[in-house]
Amino acid sequence: MSEKNLDKKIIDIFREKEKVNIGYIVAGYPSVDFTKQFLQNLDNTALDMLEVGIPYSDPIADGKLISQASFLASEAGVTTDTVFDLLTEIKNDISKPLIFLIYYNLIFAYGIDEFIKKCCEANVKGIIIPDLPYEEAFEMSEKLRENNIALIPLVSVTSGNRMKKIISQGDGFIYAIGSLGVTGSKQVDLPRLESFINEIREVSDLPVSLGFGIKNNDNVNTMRKYADGVIVGTSIVEFLEKNDVNYLIQKINELFK
Repeated sequence: MSEKNLDKKIIDIFREKEKVNIGYIVAGYPSVDFTKQFLQNLDNTALDMLEVGIPYSDPIADGKLISQASFLASEAGVTTDTVFDLLTEIKNDISKPLIFLIYYNLIFAYGIDEFIKKCCEANVKGIIIPDLPYEEAFEMSEKLRENNIALIPLVSVTSGNRMKKIISQGDGFIYAIGSLGVTGSKQVDLPRLESFINEIREVSDLPVSLGFGIKNNDNVNTMRKYADGVIVGTSIVEFLEKNDVNYLIQKINELFK
């Protein structure tokens, strides 16, 4: 595998592809070994990049299924260090960008500088922090930019006047939340969704990816009409329950066909 592939950034993927496929897994669920096997086979999937959720005891943005997976991974002893060690070990096997979805308490407890250093060592290309408001994100945003790691902003249909400020500190792509609830909840109606995406495009040139409430191939193909990327989380985490890497790859490829 070439060094160029290993160094591919998130924005490069959006420049190369008209529509980008993004998935989500909980690191260490159903086991650390399963996560390792899947990541080593990521090139066999239709995914263009992958969000890796760091297990956390109080995942406020996540629905029941992802919360349960995160709880089970935490109970099994999976920590931020577990994930860093795994990714550092196999980073040369992974050519597609990895993005951490992590809650700020874990970063704060780790120490921002040490956390970013470890992200660089593990070749993490982006970070999503659901509970970090833009008013408190400046230090994180600046330090990530200095290290060529994208802080991916989350905006929702309820962001209103805050949207432009939230986006101003972001890189990589904009994570547009297409529902009014947690992951896996029902999406807003399509006219409102279209209006929401148009509002985002008026204030930013970053690519827009839609997530939350996208559960099957029909949903994926519908959302492709509105956004540059489509994010599926809950359905993929549900596939993890079978503890079968080949099955997971097959189901992901069916989702994004």
